[in-house]
Amino acid sequence: MLVLLIILVIVIGGALGLFIAPYNSLVRLRNVIQESWRQVDVELNRRYELIPNLVETVRAGAAHERNTLEEVTRLRNQAVQMASGSHSDGPDPQRDQIESQLTGAVRNLMVQVEAYPQLRSNENFLELQRELAATEDRIANGRRYYNANVRAYNTKIESFPSNLAANMFHFEKAGYFQVDDAAVRSAPTVNFGEISQRPPQSEPGTPSQLEQGGQTPAPGYQIQQPGGSQQPQYHQPGTAPEDPEEPFRPQQ
Repeated sequence: MLVLLIILVIVIGGALGLFIAPYNSLVRLRNVIQESWRQVDVELNRRYELIPNLVETVRAGAAHERNTLEEVTRLRNQAVQMASGSHSDGPDPQRDQIESQLTGAVRNLMVQVEAYPQLRSNENFLELQRELAATEDRIANGRRYYNANVRAYNTKIESFPSNLAANMFHFEKAGYFQVDDAAVRSAPTVNFGEISQRPPQSEPGTPSQLEQGGQTPAPGYQIQQPGGSQQPQYHQPGTAPEDPEEPFRPQQ
């Protein structure tokens, strides 16, 4: 009788062990993912704050880059709207795509302004350039850390015996935050001859997107910068870089 009781206790203990330890591990990994995403989100909001000032500085010294500036402004406003309406602890596919496009658009803008010596000697522009480059570095590092935690969590969900606890307590796989757009993975190039051939500015009295005051402030900030509704076509030629996760580092 005593032997049967001992066997029963061992069986019950083993059964509980199949669920208690994996459950606690899954909870811990899920909390780590949520915390790492909040760190990325802070840096994304910092980028939203910097972009309007960058756009205004470039517009003052590089009027011919109107199309590029409007594209950056449009993507920035879309990203802000998605961030304001998102209450999840991770990126959704739509926001992931917009953030990827915004990263590529900002990188392209920084390459384009290399054609303007007056901007490269502008202290305000150089400071914004440094701050934005540092922010992009932190976003890239935070994204790698977040994705590593997602990979560990998803592996735990699919592995035995933790998958038993995951199925019983409805743990769902987390989504990665990564660059999926092939155009964003391509390194932007600039044709300085093309800059001089761009069409002239619109006639006086015709407001552009940057002159209509349509900027959306980033969450937690009150920013009033010119914006608009025009959505020009965006073209970003180039060849694929070796590491798509590497943030851009504009030349100074």
